[in-house]
Amino acid sequence: MASSYNMRSPAVKRLMKEAQELKEATEEYFAQPLEDNLFEWHFTVKGPSDSEFEEGFYHGRIILPTEYPMKPPSIIILTPNGRFEINKKICLSISGHHPESWQPSWSIRTALLAIIGFMPTESLGAIGSLNYSAEERRALALKSHSWQCPSCGLIKNLLKEKSANSLSEEESEANKEAKELAKQICFKVFIDYLVVLVFINPDPFLP
Repeated sequence: MASSYNMRSPAVKRLMKEAQELKEATEEYFAQPLEDNLFEWHFTVKGPSDSEFEEGFYHGRIILPTEYPMKPPSIIILTPNGRFEINKKICLSISGHHPESWQPSWSIRTALLAIIGFMPTESLGAIGSLNYSAEERRALALKSHSWQCPSCGLIKNLLKEKSANSLSEEESEANKEAKELAKQICFKVFIDYLVVLVFINPDPFLP
């Protein structure tokens, strides 16, 4: 794949590096570029523990701009889940819907953890969000065990198999990191929003 790309491109160098870093699946996530397109990745994430998504496996696409990492990726979920619409670019603070929130230091791994972290949160009417009941989401989580991607195969086989019935240290740490990341991103977006409000109206108490 490397020979077909301009290796002087910052985006290509960054994506090659990330592909190498993510080549080994974890219990929580796995992502790799398509064989013929470095700028389109497929990923699988495990549903966050202690949620209605816990038993689920969720697959999707990450479409990266040629300006990556200066511009954010677009994220598309393919597996029915009850939280995000499928086959549609979803609205997250780390996605192409919010370029103003994106930080070049973030990565594809950041995006994967953010997806896990945001799954149990309220949708609040965001683009590509759904408000299925907890029961419906649990049912979809179980159905995801047989979901197959035409390119990647049975998605539950893409993640590292658990070594025990209880949460492993690796899985527990990933869940904690995902939750903390979601909080940090939400806080950053809130602060950015306040800055915009103050810029528009320096004294919000005045009409």
